Amino acid sequence: RRPPRSTLFPYTTLFRSVHTGRCETFAEAAEKLGLRRAQLRALSDGLGVGLSATGTHPWSRWQDQRIIDTPHYRRNDELLRYVVWRNNTFGLHVHVGINGPDRAIKVTSALRNYLPELLALSASSPFVEGVLTHLHSARTQIFTRMFPRCGIPDVFADWQEWESYVRFLYKTGSVTEHTQIWWSVRPHLAFPTVEIRICDAQPDVAEARSLAALCYSLTARIARALDEGEPLPDWPHRLLEENLWRALRYGLSGELIDLERGEPVPARARLEQLLTWVQPVAEELGAAHWLAIPERNAAERQIARHAEGASIEEIFIEQVRAGERDRKSTR
Repeated sequence: RRPPRSTLFPYTTLFRSVHTGRCETFAEAAEKLGLRRAQLRALSDGLGVGLSATGTHPWSRWQDQRIIDTPHYRRNDELLRYVVWRNNTFGLHVHVGINGPDRAIKVTSALRNYLPELLALSASSPFVEGVLTHLHSARTQIFTRMFPRCGIPDVFADWQEWESYVRFLYKTGSVTEHTQIWWSVRPHLAFPTVEIRICDAQPDVAEARSLAALCYSLTARIARALDEGEPLPDWPHRLLEENLWRALRYGLSGELIDLERGEPVPARARLEQLLTWVQPVAEELGAAHWLAIPERNAAERQIARHAEGASIEEIFIEQVRAGERDRKSTR
């Protein structure tokens, strides 16, 4: 039985602190994503501050940053210390509402298999602290390799197994709140959603919308497959980690391993296959209009400009100016 459309709704968290809120359709989420950026830039204009979005700040040192003064961040500071100090990174998170707790767990487990593709498409952070890292997503290397309970999660059979794990963490004093499970995809205990957290923040609002549309459509396509008994991949952690490394190192311009054939294929070709697979469901949900793969993603564009002789500061300023054009287009 196909899930009714009301059981699948998107909303995004952008730049770790700017939220669209709950949306009933993807068109609403896409509109609010642009609106929130425009509202934020309107505030920054009065302060003489230029804003852009990317997976890492290109030159700012983590030592110069202050921890946000809220109870949540104070707790994380006390718990993690250097790990949280070092995390000067920014992501785009997409929540998709899923009806049924066991169904949400199965969708989460299936989404594991597509995290490298989403990262390759979204990579936008080749620079950290004034250094060209030669990674396309330095954010992923910093965040997933330092935080506990991070990266690609285990497979859980059902909600009971997931809940038992969360209770174990609380009982043993490993966590003080459920959001301290920082996996790249996770069921959210405060909302009835599956949250995709693997993606870098996007400088271009159109690409942010496109990426969110893919996350939403992919989640819905997986839910459809599970409901109808369609076979889905279930690759072991060690193989997914190989592709995750390729994605963070080479992004969209590299290769991912076709795990069924055991052969490397261009990451772009793998993304094209994925878009073809999700297209029918994306059309049903009104998200197909936004699905696209750019000629070059943000990391590729930044690296190319650096190779042409542009400084990191110049590249960032160009992104700020492009953001200004984005704002005018959303009015």
